[in-house]
Amino acid sequence: MIDEFAGWSSGLDDLVARFAHRFGRAEPRRQARSYLLGLLSPLADKNGWTLAEAAGDKTPDRMQRLLNKAEWDADAVRDDLRGYVSDQLGAPDGVLVVDETGFLKKGVKSAGVQRQYSGTAGRTENCQLGVFLAYATSNGRTLVDRELYLPRGWCDDQARREEAAIGKSVAFATKPALGLRMIGRALDAGLPARWVTADEAYGQDSKFRLWLQERKVGYVLAVPRSQKVPTDTGSARADFLAARAPALAWQRRSCGDGVKGPRLYDWAVASLPDTGTAGHGFTRWLLIRRSITRLDDLAYYLCHGPAGTGDEELIRVAGTRWAIEECFQTAKSEVGLDHYQVRRYDAWYRHITLVMVAHAYLAVTAAHAEKGDPNPPGGDSSLLPSARSDVSWHT
Repeated sequence: MIDEFAGWSSGLDDLVARFAHRFGRAEPRRQARSYLLGLLSPLADKNGWTLAEAAGDKTPDRMQRLLNKAEWDADAVRDDLRGYVSDQLGAPDGVLVVDETGFLKKGVKSAGVQRQYSGTAGRTENCQLGVFLAYATSNGRTLVDRELYLPRGWCDDQARREEAAIGKSVAFATKPALGLRMIGRALDAGLPARWVTADEAYGQDSKFRLWLQERKVGYVLAVPRSQKVPTDTGSARADFLAARAPALAWQRRSCGDGVKGPRLYDWAVASLPDTGTAGHGFTRWLLIRRSITRLDDLAYYLCHGPAGTGDEELIRVAGTRWAIEECFQTAKSEVGLDHYQVRRYDAWYRHITLVMVAHAYLAVTAAHAEKGDPNPPGGDSSLLPSARSDVSWHT
């Protein structure tokens, strides 16, 4: 089966060469390449047995050893992968996207597993939750970092920690804190990105927003309708301000292309007063998205970015959040993101890291196959204050 991929495997070899030195011995290095080839193959299931068969192994022992016992640093491979993505897909319009996805599991042995809400399933299930960072530019999109969420009950249970090989240095961290940890690594490594976007779970966290403001990183973060927003007369709920937006504030614009063409919504943007939290040269906005067909279907975003940022740019960044959902979908359907059968904490990171390598390789291959790059939307809008509004709507 692997022979099918000989025609394009040389490009994969160039990628593997970036982190080959992370393996102290030749055997796990070769096994990692076989693992990646299996992930990239058209196998319906990509677990230890099927990957071993694709590699010509009689048993899954070598694949299991690669994830559970071999000596190699998954975080170092992740760093090498991030450099590859920066070189191949990096662009000034880069956006970092944080989100989580669930991995349904049976039993109670897998690190971090418990009954918890999974957006993937849309309900509370027995599952693990992985928090991920995607990188999206006009050149392509892929996953660049990952953290396994450990509920507090797991962190406080020493017996379970030892059984799942969770190191002593691993402490409880909220999902927003894990997201900031990954964003910090990406920024410190020089990944070209001027914006961060995420859903309400992250946007409503004031510490998450303040950290980005202190790093002078722009953000477009979804918030709930009840989010308190600063105005010239105090503060007000986001939905209250939306209800008072003048008709001229709503503009029909696309936030990017989907499978059926431009994703069109009605958008309204309001400049917010500086309450001392916006850094010098930066401004904050309230962005509201309204469905064209259902006028009561609204989404709200708090935004922070360089003064003079156009409405179209804020809308573009808001639309980029769907990039990570597309990454989850393709990573699960094409390279086995959720096909693993490991229980150990470190083994989870190893499988997920190799999946991200495979996914990035597909993203880069697709980018090279594209003919021309679409220009990101841009442009400025004038600010026309409304005497009947607590904020300055853009019309």
